[in-house]
Amino acid sequence: MKNLIGVILMLSALTAHAIAQEQGHLNVITTVQKQEVTVNEAGESETTLVAANTVVPGERVVYTITFKNISDEPADNVVITNPIAETLTYVDDSAFGPGTKIQFSIDGGQSFAERETLTIDENGDIRPAETQDFTHIRWVMQQELAAGAQGLARFTAVLK
Repeated sequence: MKNLIGVILMLSALTAHAIAQEQGHLNVITTVQKQEVTVNEAGESETTLVAANTVVPGERVVYTITFKNISDEPADNVVITNPIAETLTYVDDSAFGPGTKIQFSIDGGQSFAERETLTIDENGDIRPAETQDFTHIRWVMQQELAAGAQGLARFTAVLK
């Protein structure tokens, strides 16, 4: 139970980092939710997002990062970076963000590249990086973010 509580606290503590945020241009909010499957009156399964107050191994958590340009000027070169906790495994193809280019890191956020180009060297054997190798996700806005405009980035991970 102690381990589970630590994981929950870590999930809540992880936040996205944005370059423009450092300059006072962005307000960034990270929300962590989990997927809950219910059966409706017609007997059909429905998946909804609920607060991730308690998460157990095998459950999916969804990180939603919203960012708003709070300055009076357009923000250019907006980059949102989010770590993936060691207790989580990224769900393949779950990252999205309208108007962004998505990149991943396998070295603790030191470098980023598109998923297809990442490789792991295991004692001289090179293999493509897999989702469990990812340590960070980065969303790079392809255009400037207008004053007052808002953006969204999201990904899903599974608790190990």
